[in-house]
Amino acid sequence: MTEQVAEARWRTSSYTEGQDCVELASLGGLIRFRDSKAPQAPHLSISRDALACLLDRIKSGNHDL
Repeated sequence: MTEQVAEARWRTSSYTEGQDCVELASLGGLIRFRDSKAPQAPHLSISRDALACLLDRIKSGNHDL
């Protein structure tokens, strides 16, 4: 799995304008998150459904971010 993560197509938000941020990649049916400042560090994984639910909750104001 480590090789797959290294070869994944990592994406950043267009709002970052090249600054350090969180990067996302789709791999093995999961969405992977990593810190752009430390791409070799451990990362988080979440299912597409869980990510969609989290984003809906953020957009509806259920989380104070």
